Amino acid sequence: MLYNSPLQKLTLSILCLSTALTVTAQEVNYGRSIVRKLASPEFKGRGYVEDGAKKASVFIAAEFAKDGLTPLNSGSYFQDYHLSVNTFPGKVIVQLDQATLKTAVDYLVSASSPSVKGTFKVISISRAQLISAGSAATLAESAKGSFILLDNRPEKEETPEESSEIKKNIQRLEYDEQLDFKGLIIYTTEKLTWTTYTYQSVRPVITVNKKDLDPKSIRQINVQIDASLVADYQPRNVGGMVKGTAVPDSMIVITAHYDHLGMMGRKVYFPGANDNASGTALMMTMARYYGSHPGKYTMVFIAFSGEEIGMLGSEAFVEHPLIDLKKIRFLTNFDMAGTGEEGIRVVNGTIYRNRFDQLVQLNDRYKLLPKVDIRAESCNSDHCRFYQRGVPSFFIYTQGGIRAYHDVYDRAETLPLTVFDNYFKLMQKFFDQL
Repeated sequence: MLYNSPLQKLTLSILCLSTALTVTAQEVNYGRSIVRKLASPEFKGRGYVEDGAKKASVFIAAEFAKDGLTPLNSGSYFQDYHLSVNTFPGKVIVQLDQATLKTAVDYLVSASSPSVKGTFKVISISRAQLISAGSAATLAESAKGSFILLDNRPEKEETPEESSEIKKNIQRLEYDEQLDFKGLIIYTTEKLTWTTYTYQSVRPVITVNKKDLDPKSIRQINVQIDASLVADYQPRNVGGMVKGTAVPDSMIVITAHYDHLGMMGRKVYFPGANDNASGTALMMTMARYYGSHPGKYTMVFIAFSGEEIGMLGSEAFVEHPLIDLKKIRFLTNFDMAGTGEEGIRVVNGTIYRNRFDQLVQLNDRYKLLPKVDIRAESCNSDHCRFYQRGVPSFFIYTQGGIRAYHDVYDRAETLPLTVFDNYFKLMQKFFDQL
């Protein structure tokens, strides 16, 4: 049918615009639903307790199947590998004198802590007592069978040399197997952030940040920490692809890690809405779009596990690749895509300056994000394992907004997804121009 009159042409233009806006709205709503799903209690913080991450991988694979993606691994979306991990699947209770502290709100148990149960004497010390070499050993000797409580707030201005010696002594108190005392409590006013580790250390370490607590007054700790070192856990990556229409032998790869920190005890989980349900949602939204709008090049989508424990999922992938790494035209890794009041930052932007400039030009042309900042190379997410093997790659994250990170406050209901829709549009245009 031909549209010859001005009215017919205007009608067609309005219909096209309306369709485009509807498609974009559908994509953004889908992204929001993914964040809510992945950050929900159903997936237990996407860690290793109660197979939270594995349950999330099943959900992601099912979405890839709905989108029509071809599995990367000989008919399977999954790539299994192995790691060790220290977990906290049982009780986690901390009482200082008669006050019961709130898990992950008032305190965090170090991710490498072993199990401990009982009531123990507490011996309080200050940072100043750790200035001299050997002071950790002396203090540990006087605290046999007890917990040491370190008030980690500086009482005076420290020289760089003093700060360095204090840091060394704190590390000895945390990890030195030659020191013989029960455990360490570190009192701080700094934000509590958690992580995961592949090992279990010699003694429990508990970091406390509670405003109305006087660390010098504490005399006793009643504690139960049920830790379990899983020596051989099998997580998995999730991968699918959409074959290119013109150059299928060349690939554009879009990645995000879907794992997070899991649980601390039986009730407390770390939602990980921004880190990295949001980046996973952006990757999956791209997969959904390209599933019905195939590009010139083959589009590959990989959701990695094991990022939070040392980028072990992406390391397993590059060591046993399901695609030819030499055929990757460009790789983009999304991590923390949930804010954006201050735009985005592009790691490796200085390395692949022509690609970075291309992204900036698209943003300037379409006025989508507040700004696109450049950053040098940094091995701080899954792109690094590919970059180390010569794959051209970006790692992009949003800036500004809420500061929840590696804590229980990184929740879907408070994550704004400020520029998610425009971020999607910008990256779609970028991928289509590669």
